[in-house]
Amino acid sequence: MRLFVAIVPPDEVLDDLADHVEPRRLADEEGGSDLRWTDRHQWHVTLAFLADVPDWRLDDLTAAVGATAARHHAPVLRLAGAGAFPNPYAARVLYTGVEQLRGDLGRLASGIRTACNGAGVSPGGTRFHPHVTLGRFRRPTEATRWIRALDAHEGRVWQPTELALVESHLGQGRGHRPRYEVVATAPLA
Repeated sequence: MRLFVAIVPPDEVLDDLADHVEPRRLADEEGGSDLRWTDRHQWHVTLAFLADVPDWRLDDLTAAVGATAARHHAPVLRLAGAGAFPNPYAARVLYTGVEQLRGDLGRLASGIRTACNGAGVSPGGTRFHPHVTLGRFRRPTEATRWIRALDAHEGRVWQPTELALVESHLGQGRGHRPRYEVVATAPLA
């Protein structure tokens, strides 16, 4: 199974972000860039990515994520700004940032990654950088114009109530994108 542990923003936060992104996405589709926009229902903040999880590990993983979530107080967050990975001059991913107004999202992500390791599942990825992926470029692209266009966004403040353990089904979504399925949730303290 291909899984990730994430915070899914509430609908009003996603609506706010969609209102900001949509005119830019529509203009881009007319202009024909090579940016593949992510669908709104795919927007989330990944805390840990788990590329290959055997089915038999799912119960232990769910319990470990649940126990860790219960020990962490929910941070107060806001989606704001824009950026690109690995950098604005050779971008592969365009994102909006996650501002931490209270709490420590990095500590939560670290705790979740440690819990995954303890359940026998090694998280992948690099240093944690909270973000919501808005789109992916087909090839490295200079993205400063996109960052400038999206950087003014300051979304609603919200406090997540739970974490989601999500299975990613590659190529099964619209336009051969991944389809996401929440397999478990874990309430935050």
